[in-house]
Amino acid sequence: MPNAYKPQKSLWLLFVLLLVGALVGDALGAILIPYLPLLKPFTSIGLAPATADLHFLRLTFGFTLTLGPMTALGLLLGYFLYRKL
Repeated sequence: MPNAYKPQKSLWLLFVLLLVGALVGDALGAILIPYLPLLKPFTSIGLAPATADLHFLRLTFGFTLTLGPMTALGLLLGYFLYRKL
């Protein structure tokens, strides 16, 4: 049967695997930095916090992504795991 049904992969699953991979990689990097200083984060990108004050509601938007070698490795492993599923 050459045209077998292949279910679509969920983008939410990709997002969760990338998030978990980045968190695990960052945690391992934080543990190993005292022993291997070259594992410290090498770049930080994002948006500075911006606040919208409406007197009854205050919203703050912003994010920062700090990328280091172990975080990048965790992201790659999360992506490869997604591809294998």
